Amino acid sequence: MAEVATARRSRITPEREAELYAAVLDLLREVGYDALTMDAVAARTRSSKATLYRQWGGKPELVAKAVRHNKPGNIADVDTGSLRGDLHALTSREDDCTMQQNAALMRGLFMAVHANPDLLQAFRELLIEPEMEEFHRVVRKAVDRGEIRADCPALDYVVHMLVGAFATRTLIDDQPPTQAFLISYIDAVVLPALGIPTT
Repeated sequence: MAEVATARRSRITPEREAELYAAVLDLLREVGYDALTMDAVAARTRSSKATLYRQWGGKPELVAKAVRHNKPGNIADVDTGSLRGDLHALTSREDDCTMQQNAALMRGLFMAVHANPDLLQAFRELLIEPEMEEFHRVVRKAVDRGEIRADCPALDYVVHMLVGAFATRTLIDDQPPTQAFLISYIDAVVLPALGIPTT
């Protein structure tokens, strides 16, 4: 009997986990965070609510982990030998269609964060802080290579610049973020702010 209980509590397979995360993101796009329920996720994925709560604890954690899982690889794994190359490579990991879908999803989630402190906490712990740490490793490599002065005042704002460009592209220009836009923004704004020539 103990073996059966242990088997029931064992972690789901990575493939099943990926299916669940994809279903969560689909539901988020369809109904938004506030209308998303664990019942709906359970029905969509043919799983029990008990399994979902056991694996993820609740809706905020499940959503944050689904968004994190949807990210194309580890930021810190990118190493082209230059910060410009690294930033361009990071930008090129998603095609324009995927970027547009993810931008719309993130806009909705950012709005939900304001009304849901538990979602904000889950995002900080499971998505923002790990990604910031990965990104800071990429920037530290550029400092170690001598590309950026260690005392450059713009170092603390690289992520703000990049997220700002991504998030405000639709608001200001009524256009989705694209690879071409972000690469031109990196070359025109981010790298000059860091004292890195782009020619």
